[in-house]
Amino acid sequence: MNSNSLKISNENLKRRLNAERRFKFYGVIAISLALIFVLILFTNIISKGYSAFYRTLIEIKIEFNDKVQPEMFKQMSDTEINKLDLYSFSKKNIYSNFPDIEKKSDKKKIIKLFSIEFEEEIKTYINKNKNNLGNTINLYISASDDIDQIHKGNYSRDIPEERRRVSNFQLSIYDELVGQNKVKFEFNLPFFSRGDSREAELAGLGGSLIGSFFTMIIVLLLSFPFGLFGAIYLEEFSKRNRFTDFIEININNLAAVPSIVFGLLGLGILLNTFELPRSTALVGGITLSLMTLPTIIIATRASLRSVPPSIREGALAVGASKVQTVMHHVVPLALPGSITGTIIGIARALGETAPLLLIGMVAFIVDVPSSPLDPSTSLPVQAYLWNDSAERAYEEKTSAAIIILLSFLILFNLIAVFIRRKFETKW
Repeated sequence: MNSNSLKISNENLKRRLNAERRFKFYGVIAISLALIFVLILFTNIISKGYSAFYRTLIEIKIEFNDKVQPEMFKQMSDTEINKLDLYSFSKKNIYSNFPDIEKKSDKKKIIKLFSIEFEEEIKTYINKNKNNLGNTINLYISASDDIDQIHKGNYSRDIPEERRRVSNFQLSIYDELVGQNKVKFEFNLPFFSRGDSREAELAGLGGSLIGSFFTMIIVLLLSFPFGLFGAIYLEEFSKRNRFTDFIEININNLAAVPSIVFGLLGLGILLNTFELPRSTALVGGITLSLMTLPTIIIATRASLRSVPPSIREGALAVGASKVQTVMHHVVPLALPGSITGTIIGIARALGETAPLLLIGMVAFIVDVPSSPLDPSTSLPVQAYLWNDSAERAYEEKTSAAIIILLSFLILFNLIAVFIRRKFETKW
């Protein structure tokens, strides 16, 4: 090789190495940008939603009187106590904590510092402590959503009074309570146990959590067995002809169909034709199962296809039938991939909103559902509903619902990765 050829060869090598370095650099830039956007998204959601996981409580003193005495509760059941009318008693006790306030209009403003369920919270305390009640008790009652947002720093106090829902008088009372150490934070357990409410401080995720749970159970019970056996038939037993080719093409097409189309299918067939109950987890689960089936079938077929032919040939060589070969040897080896595809499909179904909106799961549901036949909603739909609400407190609740939804999606994907790495066979 002469010097000119060597020089050309070195220049070509240098260009290839430079091109490779540029390609790696572009890849690093692309991944970095993606991670930055994800970080911005998570930071924005968490910064707005973490405060929904704790609530503001205000301490008040309750004094019993001749009409309402501690001894009367000892002989009463919890149900009987809950049926009592203690509204006037509770309201007067709240007023008594502010003896210097005499104007009726100011007293009404005092009441608005507390949640509208202050009577129920007092009854709950009495139920839990009815055998140990003294003549005077101190307990913490939930603050209203406006005071809660102020105490969390989510509500600016610098806004002119006429543009605020909290008056200067109420802010002065709140400041006094803070100065007396009568305002504190507590983990917001009712947020996970209550249903939706028109009052922001009372709204919870309990109904949507249970609704999503029932929906996903139905999706799992329907989509996994049908998807598994459908994939086994298509991959192992069906003959290759135009009919099976037609089915395969349509399965692949259904996997790419927009989810709202399945909502239209559920509306037209499940609700209008079969007249199944509207706004229930049963209809939502069936609709999302139809959407999840193609994903499970495709993943299962790919997993079955990855099993080496030698497994089938060895089983047939020792006298196993076709069914025994498939069910005893091929399917167990392909099962990790099938389970992984199922989990990913369920994770996708958990985050869907459009199909559920069309079948009525966008309804305002106060009671926590006790069965798949009860009216319910789901986590993404609940976040959608709260996002349309005007009150500031719903903003943090929307972000909190998204945090919980993302946590479930991340968990499902981690489980799918774990199953694949733990049980997948390397050939």
